Amino acid sequence: MATAITTAYCFSDVVCSIAGPGGNFSLSDGGVANEGITININARVTTLYGADGEWCHSLHAAKGGRIVIRVMRNGVVNALLSTLFNFDTSSSANCGQNTVSLTDIQRGDDWTAIGCACEKLPDQTYATEGGVIEWVFHAGQIDGVLGNGQPSSSNTGITS
Repeated sequence: MATAITTAYCFSDVVCSIAGPGGNFSLSDGGVANEGITININARVTTLYGADGEWCHSLHAAKGGRIVIRVMRNGVVNALLSTLFNFDTSSSANCGQNTVSLTDIQRGDDWTAIGCACEKLPDQTYATEGGVIEWVFHAGQIDGVLGNGQPSSSNTGITS
């Protein structure tokens, strides 16, 4: 009998962590907001169009992008990320040495971002409601694969 493909999604199946000289900890626990985690990948192909309608595709070797972690104001991960940011920006030797890994264990999605540096301490809003704090990391290289929906099989997909 064939294994059924997972037909539902749940953020609880997402495991995300950061590892670097300033700390190693989970990013999928400790107060992640409903808006969650976003992986923004830079364009690998750009196209230039001529006045006559001809075009030229350019394939770029760079595989960078951004990772955005959204944490509730009261999330314990904010303190960990703040400490990590302060360590990473204390010396150029520490900056950009982090790796962010994200896996959806049910869908089989698997992402690794290396050379990650936190952009800045997030903007802060103090209001009636606690709100969301966004931590933005610039990644030197992001590699990923979208799974085939079968958690126990070897997944095939398109690598970024």
